[in-house]
Amino acid sequence: MNKEISIVIAGPRGKMGSEAVRMVTETPHFKLVAVIDSRNEGMKLKDVADMPALDIPVYEDAPRCFSETHPDVLIDLTKPDVGKVHLEQALEHNVRPVIGTTGFSDADLERLKNLATERELGAIIAPNFAVGAVLMMKFAQMASRYLPDIEIIEKHHDQKLDAPSGTALKTAQLIREVRESKQQGHPDEKEDLKGARGAELDGIRIHSIRLPGLVAHQEVIMGGEGQTLTIKHDSMNRASFMPGVKLAVEAVMNVDHLVYGLENIIE
Repeated sequence: MNKEISIVIAGPRGKMGSEAVRMVTETPHFKLVAVIDSRNEGMKLKDVADMPALDIPVYEDAPRCFSETHPDVLIDLTKPDVGKVHLEQALEHNVRPVIGTTGFSDADLERLKNLATERELGAIIAPNFAVGAVLMMKFAQMASRYLPDIEIIEKHHDQKLDAPSGTALKTAQLIREVRESKQQGHPDEKEDLKGARGAELDGIRIHSIRLPGLVAHQEVIMGGEGQTLTIKHDSMNRASFMPGVKLAVEAVMNVDHLVYGLENIIE
């Protein structure tokens, strides 16, 4: 029998947050004890969202929420600037954070890794919670040893704030671990329209598309002599991320340091 895990969710009215609320309340060994919202302090979740059965308190102040409800885990699916603050506040209150926002710099990660290690607390930051997307990244890393000419096309909804996506950056970083930096394309190529060739990391070109109707999609295209290989993943709805969130909540209870990337907890 699984031990009950008490959980706070930040951003419960958002599209991802509302899916997380549904997932947590439908998981027998998870218990939702509170939510953190940018407004509606002192109200109940049933009063601010279309969830009439949820008599769950709403907090605007994260530290007060942690102090009064004593959760095991924070799930944060908000915005990069908010997620960074909530992660640090959670660790300071002995709460294990599971963060689904992107935009963490190398300096941010180093500082937060040190804080988690000092506290001997697990923390997980996942650029993408879709298990299929994580497998896409791992497959791309494997293939890049043999097909090192690579371009990444990532497509997201038009309300996404950061570009390129955390998933695209993480993919390029994983590839960089096993692939030598190399120039791609013609050595004398030039952009007649600035940005036409996309962003660049160690020669890997990354292109970001933002359109209504999209959710989260990525292609890693590799070219070789007389051949191309495309590794593609599509999330059709936000429910696709919830198995990964559930996996992260369970995993964060069993680690004592910060883990960056869901691939590090998938066997």
